[in-house]
Amino acid sequence: METVNPYASPYSVAQSPENVRTTFYQKTYLHLAGAIGAFVILEALLLSIPGIEQTVFGILGTSNFSWLIVLGAFMLISWIAEKWANSDTSQGMQYAGLGLFVVAEALIFLPMLIIATTYFSGIVGQAAIITGGLFAGLTFVAFTTKKDFSFLGGILKIAGFIAIGLIVVSITGGFNLGTWFSGAMILFAGGSILYQTSNIIHHYNPNQHVAASLGLFSSVALLFWYVLRLLMAFTNHD
Repeated sequence: METVNPYASPYSVAQSPENVRTTFYQKTYLHLAGAIGAFVILEALLLSIPGIEQTVFGILGTSNFSWLIVLGAFMLISWIAEKWANSDTSQGMQYAGLGLFVVAEALIFLPMLIIATTYFSGIVGQAAIITGGLFAGLTFVAFTTKKDFSFLGGILKIAGFIAIGLIVVSITGGFNLGTWFSGAMILFAGGSILYQTSNIIHHYNPNQHVAASLGLFSSVALLFWYVLRLLMAFTNHD
């Protein structure tokens, strides 16, 4: 007999028939794949623009606080995108939120990808493989154990504020947080993937596949960012 989560909303995927759950999972991961594909295409187009390196680093070099402004803008856009993706009234608004977030991720990744592709041969592909492997493993754990990892929400929120504070201090203070921070953020991103996948299993409603895919994409992008940073740091030390 199939077990039911007694704490789940009566409108959640967890309380829905098996065929509804299967359709929801398929839509969520297809949208995640689409978001990743769109991200890759956008990055390839941006990196192919003549003189993009000079333009990007020229903008970032105008002030010591340029990167802080970029991060602030990214956080604001992310908040707007998440609100749109969780819209209950318009599916078009949901897709606009997901699309806006993919564009924001592509832009904020651009400086690091320029450095990675220019000075570190093959490292982007290595980071992508490692990220994919970690994501697959964490997804397998979440779906096979069916454990509700919603308790991670509060922990991740506090850890996220601490991480943002450290990033701001490092930018204003002009120092590098080092490999230990990248390692810690990889653990943070892994916890976020478990949390988001658990929400997909237990808490999202069947019509929230766009919001679910945005949450997953955000966590995967964060994981990829810090895996790439860590690989670049280790390669730099060789």
